[in-house]
Amino acid sequence: MIHTTVGQLGHFFVILSFVTALVATVAYFLSSLGRRASVEVVSIEEPQLAYAGESTFGGKTAKRKAPAQLSRSGSQANQKPAKDDWKTLARWSFCLHALAVFGVGASLYYIIYNHYFEYHYAWSHSSLALPVQYMISCFWEGQEGSFLLWLFWDAVLGVILITTSRSAIGKQWEAPMMTVFALVQAFLASMILGVVFGDTFKLGSSPFLLLTEAMPDAPIFTADPTFVPKDGNGLNPLLQNYWMVIHPPTLFLGFALTLVPFAYCIAGLWRNQPLEWIRPALPWTLFGAMILGIGIMMGGYWAYETLNFGGYWNWDPVENAVFVPWLVMVGALHTMLIAKRSSTGLKTTIILTIATFLLILYSTFLTRSGILGNASVHSFTDLGLSGQLLVYLLAFVVLAVVLAARKWKYIPTDEQEASVYTKEFWLFIGATVLCLSAFQIIATTSIPVYNKILESFGKISNLALPADQIAHYNKFQVWFFVVIALLTGVGQFMWWRRLDNKKWDALITPGIITLLVSAGLIAFGSIKNPVYMILLVAAVFALVTNGTILLGIIRGNYRFSGGAIAHIGLALMLIGILYSAGFSKVISINTSGLLISKQDEFTKNDNKENKENTLLWLNQPERMGTYQITYRGQRIEARDVPGYIPRKDVMVIEGDYHGIAQKNIEQNGKVYHKKGDTLALYPENTYYEVEYREPSGKVFSLFPRAQVNERMGLLASPDTRHKADRDIYTYVNSVPDPSAENKWEKTETYSVAIKDTFFLNDYVAILDDVVRTNEVEGMEISASDAAIRARVRVMSKNGEQTLNPAFVIKNRMVAHPAEVSDELGVRIQLNEIDPQTGKFTFAVNRTQRDYIVMKAFEKPLINVLWIGTLIVVLGFLIAIVRRYREFRKMRDKMI
Repeated sequence: MIHTTVGQLGHFFVILSFVTALVATVAYFLSSLGRRASVEVVSIEEPQLAYAGESTFGGKTAKRKAPAQLSRSGSQANQKPAKDDWKTLARWSFCLHALAVFGVGASLYYIIYNHYFEYHYAWSHSSLALPVQYMISCFWEGQEGSFLLWLFWDAVLGVILITTSRSAIGKQWEAPMMTVFALVQAFLASMILGVVFGDTFKLGSSPFLLLTEAMPDAPIFTADPTFVPKDGNGLNPLLQNYWMVIHPPTLFLGFALTLVPFAYCIAGLWRNQPLEWIRPALPWTLFGAMILGIGIMMGGYWAYETLNFGGYWNWDPVENAVFVPWLVMVGALHTMLIAKRSSTGLKTTIILTIATFLLILYSTFLTRSGILGNASVHSFTDLGLSGQLLVYLLAFVVLAVVLAARKWKYIPTDEQEASVYTKEFWLFIGATVLCLSAFQIIATTSIPVYNKILESFGKISNLALPADQIAHYNKFQVWFFVVIALLTGVGQFMWWRRLDNKKWDALITPGIITLLVSAGLIAFGSIKNPVYMILLVAAVFALVTNGTILLGIIRGNYRFSGGAIAHIGLALMLIGILYSAGFSKVISINTSGLLISKQDEFTKNDNKENKENTLLWLNQPERMGTYQITYRGQRIEARDVPGYIPRKDVMVIEGDYHGIAQKNIEQNGKVYHKKGDTLALYPENTYYEVEYREPSGKVFSLFPRAQVNERMGLLASPDTRHKADRDIYTYVNSVPDPSAENKWEKTETYSVAIKDTFFLNDYVAILDDVVRTNEVEGMEISASDAAIRARVRVMSKNGEQTLNPAFVIKNRMVAHPAEVSDELGVRIQLNEIDPQTGKFTFAVNRTQRDYIVMKAFEKPLINVLWIGTLIVVLGFLIAIVRRYREFRKMRDKMI
């Protein structure tokens, strides 16, 4: 049965969201133009926001030039505005749009949750094996779902802005600002519209396409148009992580929040009020920078937990495309603080606020147009939307650039040059360095775009991304962040007027402390790289100076401590990055002499992989640095059993997500399933238990994950032991296919008497005894049956192991239950008994022993990075609360 109703309903909501966004755009636009009853605009007269007259900058009086029309008489503030029908229509339209967007999301999730695999989106991204939390991840794995998530957050923010615009200051901004909001929503809704005109033009890609519509030429649908797959392709294994449940929504909320200051900025330029918009936009900019930063760091932590490149940041083009807007947004945030005093800061704020949103659109184009297909492992494939994405980007580039150029003359100018002894100067320098950092990243990341542009003109470009992208970006970015760290210290001292009378004496004490602490860390840590030394000194300087400022602020009013706390967090992040990346140490050194990987004879490769990976046989301890490690076998995950269970304890049913317990399934003394029970599994992933024994005798186990995927090969995810001063980071590089059956070699036979010695797969074996038994696994032995069990002792490098093959006569039938040892790679059967000679004949087959090839790192002080991130967030929260209270206090005066 094909469930078409929910898909039709979802598509209706998509169309409704698009139409209502357009209606809201037009209605808000007409309301802004004043095509209604005359409404007097309330002006806010604040000395620090005045456009004309005198203002203080650099400690001197500067004349500001501004047209007279920029401010209006306060005598009109108390006039009651006439009813605005266009605004009323716009509000209702936008609220209906928000409901429609919610309806689209609910319809799509209903399809995924109920496993309606007749829909292309559900079949492509979901499967029966996925738990509920990963079904949520399916929602935004595809392009259509990610656009829908972005659309949802914009709708939520738009409704919040409408409902909070009850004051006079809010009402004057609502129409022009929400015009921009609704226009963005119309563009986003068009991305999932899925309307085809003729044979060539396509507007959007619908998430509600049926498989028959998405693949009309597939033979299966020619034979059976009502065919519905029993299961879907499933979620990308790398996305099956709890961080992928919360990281994308956080990141897209950050994307959506960049629209708020952009909309305020465009509204300010439109209304010839290029400064007043900063006050209401500042709390939103802080909130947006915080959320986008959290989203980026969540992505880094996901990469650290899930990917096996050994870190949290790889300078991948998709990572860069998100990082660059955040850098520019933080730069805009700092220039907003000086815009009230400096026209240079005001102009820069306008440019950076516009650039932040446009860079978000540009990053969307990069990651979803397919242009990075050969440059990034994270980019989406092109769904035929690249032209539409380009139009989306160019439309707002033209809108913003043209409007800013036309209104530039209304921005006041300063006749006084900025002084190096003013806080505005240092904030501006800091914002400039952030933007230079962003420019270096985006300039390199955009190389595929340059090539595409040249190709469109018939030219051939030889430009290519750096072969070693990490080294390339680090080479530049380390110096940018050295300067940023130093500026955070000097800038805070300037901001809080600790440097008076053009003297720098206040920095002497923090400078001495910095040098002493840095010297100790360099000597104790044996830091020899000059670049690392400089970065460490800069980070410690930022820590000391901002710590000094923080102590002074807390004694007065803690509400002003947000900036100092955020900068302390940044300093800790730099220290954490320096140690965890610069002093990461491989501890899985191959000392066995075995060749694990082949050397590349065409390069100067010194066979690094062979040196830095260790081979572990099942239950065979090996020395690795200060640890003794032992591979304890394959593990699998059951849906209702905590932790992991041995794979050999469950017979996995091929093509199903269930297995049959081969023995009682117990965890912590509790029996969850009895032998013979059917239990639900997550069979796609296999976990490999690696036991670590420390010199103190303490033992812990890590469970790195691997999946042999038909489409993507071996997908390995690490497991990490978190310690106070370091992480032990472990992943597998090579494993036998856990779903493949053992390939047994030709049978060898041995006839031996009790106490005879023979060779068993290169091991010495002794037949110790043959005894009668009443218990044989998988068989019931009655009084009329006969069963014996041999006791074969095998001596290996790691001690002795006993194998017990049985010989059973039951109902006049003979059975030879085999004994299999994965550790020895042996299957042995007791085939014959000769009473005359007293010899016993064994059939032996050999196979590859169970093993893993693993790599392990020590990541020193990586917790400092994560702690620094949390401190940065705390600083942002304090600053957001402070700025919002200031804005609310001013807004409440106007109600």
